[in-house]
Amino acid sequence: MKKVLPVIILSQFFCTSLWFAGNSILADLARTVGLAGGFLAHLTSAVQVGFIAGTLLFAILALADRISPSRVFFVCSLLAALVNLGMVLNSLTVTHLLVFRFLTGFFLAGIYPVGMKIASDYYQRGLGVSLGFLVGALVLGTAFPHIIKTLTSTLPWKYVVYTTSGLSVLGGLAMWLLVPDGPFRPPAQGAMGSGFAASGLFAGFRQPAFRAAALGYFGHMWELYAFWAFVPVILTTYNQHYPAAHLNVSLWSFGIIASGGVSCAVGGLVSRRAGPKRVATVALSVSGVCCLLSPVFLWHSSVVVLLGFLFVWGTSVVADSPQFSTLVAQNAPETGRGAALTLVNCIGFAITIVSIQLLSTLAGTVDGQYLYLALALGPLAGLLSFW
Repeated sequence: MKKVLPVIILSQFFCTSLWFAGNSILADLARTVGLAGGFLAHLTSAVQVGFIAGTLLFAILALADRISPSRVFFVCSLLAALVNLGMVLNSLTVTHLLVFRFLTGFFLAGIYPVGMKIASDYYQRGLGVSLGFLVGALVLGTAFPHIIKTLTSTLPWKYVVYTTSGLSVLGGLAMWLLVPDGPFRPPAQGAMGSGFAASGLFAGFRQPAFRAAALGYFGHMWELYAFWAFVPVILTTYNQHYPAAHLNVSLWSFGIIASGGVSCAVGGLVSRRAGPKRVATVALSVSGVCCLLSPVFLWHSSVVVLLGFLFVWGTSVVADSPQFSTLVAQNAPETGRGAALTLVNCIGFAITIVSIQLLSTLAGTVDGQYLYLALALGPLAGLLSFW
């Protein structure tokens, strides 16, 4: 079992590199397709909507509970890699781009939550540690296209797409070949689609512990992806305010987002002693404070102060994610754990669309210095619901 976790982590890292592949090359896509200003929110939301549609369908069909989750992961990794390649088509239009990003998100629904399901089938004790590393892999995967863009700056932008698709194929193969069904996986629940009832899908929400963990997770998600999506915007805007700063937007975006991968792993280890609830509470509180302090630090004349603040925010904004997922998994109905995890992810990502679109809308009317105060609503609501 010790050899399985590194494979799951690596596979998750490789496959989730598809998530922000479009964001990292947004400027190149804008020149190629002729995108309007503010398209970042639509591009990101297309992936999120696809992920929601996928997670909802996967939850209804309980695919990860009825079929070997490693097989589901493998098939989705191949399909996600294929539709990701659609961004390099010479005849690409805005509509095509949004459809391809939607389909990428749809198949990511068979990767991220299914990866958590696989981990929960192997690790019941110490699940917080395992999911800490697993979500850390997601964070690094999310950030990775930005560093690929930096490293291939002398090459055509399409190499970012080729690289992320290739990594997804490798990740899926590793999961399929090296990770069999876990020892704690419940027996398959019969023919696909049989006996589905909406009331059963939401059964976990009738349990107070499950409901509290899910609501805390939803508050966390309000902030997380909006922050990740707008990190390059924050850095680009800072360069416009202080031209002498010359910040490498792709490089620093990678560092700030990727720092959350380290905090996820560390938080997982700390949760062994402190417990997942305490770790999640501290992380959500710190990131909420960062939202409130953003007007003070984001336009500070010192680059060191700005970057230091963004790294604190980047590490805290996601450190609670694996702990909330642990609490959801531990308190979910045993026979429907995969569906419960997937459904909670579905609702959480629906919330991210609202916050991303809200920031995009407010950006045209609100001073950028105060724009990110809106993200504080998530941690505040999450903390109140969680406790």
